[in-house]
Amino acid sequence: MLIPFSMKNCFQLLCNLKVPAAGFKNTVKSGLILQSISSDVYQNLAVEDWIHDHMNLEGKPVLFLWRNSPSIVIGRHQNPWQECNLNLMREEGIKLARRRSGGGTVYHDMGNINLTFFTTKKKYDRMQNLKLVVRALNAVQPQLDVQATKRCDLLLDGQFKISGTASKIGRTTAYHHCTLLCSTDRTFLSSLLKSPYQGIRSNATASIPSTVKNLLEKDPTLTCEVLMNAIATEYAAYHQIDNHINLINPTDETLFPGINNKAEELQTWEWIYGKTPKFSINTSFNVLYEQSHLEIKIFIDIKGGRIEICNIEAPDHWLPLEICDKLNSSFIGSKFCPNEITVLTNIFHRTCPEDDELHSKWNILCEKIKGIM
Repeated sequence: MLIPFSMKNCFQLLCNLKVPAAGFKNTVKSGLILQSISSDVYQNLAVEDWIHDHMNLEGKPVLFLWRNSPSIVIGRHQNPWQECNLNLMREEGIKLARRRSGGGTVYHDMGNINLTFFTTKKKYDRMQNLKLVVRALNAVQPQLDVQATKRCDLLLDGQFKISGTASKIGRTTAYHHCTLLCSTDRTFLSSLLKSPYQGIRSNATASIPSTVKNLLEKDPTLTCEVLMNAIATEYAAYHQIDNHINLINPTDETLFPGINNKAEELQTWEWIYGKTPKFSINTSFNVLYEQSHLEIKIFIDIKGGRIEICNIEAPDHWLPLEICDKLNSSFIGSKFCPNEITVLTNIFHRTCPEDDELHSKWNILCEKIKGIM
């Protein structure tokens, strides 16, 4: 049963807070099932942060159900340039988010269900949660062959991945979250999770590619709504709590004091890109010059999302050494992103307004560099 999370039943969530929340005096007596009414990835990730940081989960486990509009979510210790096609994402208006848990990169859309299981650190048990999901799936369709693996994935028919797992373990609380592919756009998923960038060297956590399948492809009755209700029912039975899915608005400061600040932080360039572990790019490309191709070599070190070392080597007869040096030095300290390069190009044009041929070569270089960003 779906019920709105109104002021009347706010007491079920805002209990035993670690931070003050005026006006709420009652406490949760057992567990809780929540479902977000938002499809914004940053708002929903902020709910995870808020519950982890502020709720006392002792004897009161929480299941959070949420879906997002098309977005890519990378793990806390991952490199987005290594994991996804950022150029395609920009063209398609796909959001990029970095979550606070580890693990690999995933594609979200409204055909994917996200499940977050909140417990105390002592009660944290990923396999128990996955077995619960399997029981829920079998309750709806007993013929489904779904198994949990040692890596805490869920496999359909022993070969197709339908769920991946990540987690965050704090001092006293923990959460395990997983995806569940119901009717995701698999073509989009495949193209977005394929990095086109060459020559990246990084110690960041790398995702492990898998063959995936939607549950709806196996059985057209397995819609997101059917699956969420089944999981909620199984969760309620297992934890002996009311089978109520409480609808929440992740932007409601009366429910979640300070949550909008969390959502805003998750959207910042400093968090999404700036938290990328240090990496380097060593690559090259060709430019056409007088009926022949010239090789341009590029080496860039990036730390905290900003260019720390830049070495672009071009033939002297195509681009004078002093201009190449100027280009290299201008990039130092800049964000490793296309917008920053555009700004630098405009500055150069203003400082050297008369040389059209030089402008053309500078533009070619900058466009090529933007292509690896």
